[in-house]
Amino acid sequence: IRSAVSAGFRAFDCAPVYFNEVLVGDALAAEFVAGTLRRDEVFVTSKLASPFHRAEHVEKALRKTLTDLRLDYLDLYLIHWPVAFKYVDIDPDVRGWENEDIDDSDGGKNIDPTVSVHETWRAMEALVNKGLVRNIGVSNFPVALLHELLSSCKILPAVNQVEIHPYLQQQKLIDYCKKRGVKVQAYSSLGTSGFKEDWEPSIIQDAVLETIAAEKGITVAQLCLIWALQRDTSVIAKSSSEKHQKENIHVLDNMIQLSEDDQKRIAELDRGHRFFRPEEWWGSMSMAVFD
Repeated sequence: IRSAVSAGFRAFDCAPVYFNEVLVGDALAAEFVAGTLRRDEVFVTSKLASPFHRAEHVEKALRKTLTDLRLDYLDLYLIHWPVAFKYVDIDPDVRGWENEDIDDSDGGKNIDPTVSVHETWRAMEALVNKGLVRNIGVSNFPVALLHELLSSCKILPAVNQVEIHPYLQQQKLIDYCKKRGVKVQAYSSLGTSGFKEDWEPSIIQDAVLETIAAEKGITVAQLCLIWALQRDTSVIAKSSSEKHQKENIHVLDNMIQLSEDDQKRIAELDRGHRFFRPEEWWGSMSMAVFD
């Protein structure tokens, strides 16, 4: 966090199931106390985990996140996945997690198919009305489910945060969100080393991307970020390396314009490949969110 702040990052994407919100909260609090950063200078996002989708559990889950992050409000709160799990009891006043039960679907057995996305969204809207969050949104919502949610919401989702990269470009989803006024935010824009299997393709080592990046005098990572930004999506750039953090944010100061030919070559790389495949996590429910 310190190196990210020093490099110029002011947006921090968090989630309970990352199991590091206590560390992030302590690091941000240290910056606030030191006077190197003010709360109104940062944009903090977190997410509603799947066991807390019932209306009576949504605020409790948020308050737990606020406790962990040592904050009074969030700038953005997202429904992390459009799938509810059976409730896991929590104490919103106790920081940290003793285990990872909130992220355990038990192969799909813990999925609760009786919770409606409309119920969850109404509870999310109530958080805005209480001043606990500034904006609300969704993550990993395909077009059909987003269309259903928009049929009854009073507060429009500010963001749909989804996996997007040159191997999974999701142009139709981007077009729909733009038409409905929902901002698209891309995660895993460079692929994901943490979830990548040995047999899966490597974006960072893609020959076409390496060629274009070399022509521009930039890294493949920088090329992917520029490509995403020029598609009018915002981007989450994840890195614990100070060197890579500086390289990533430097694209904002050196925004190279990609030519039509560059964009065409990258468009041809789309192969619909997802690094995050929930149907492999939730097998007993045959729960394929995207298919």
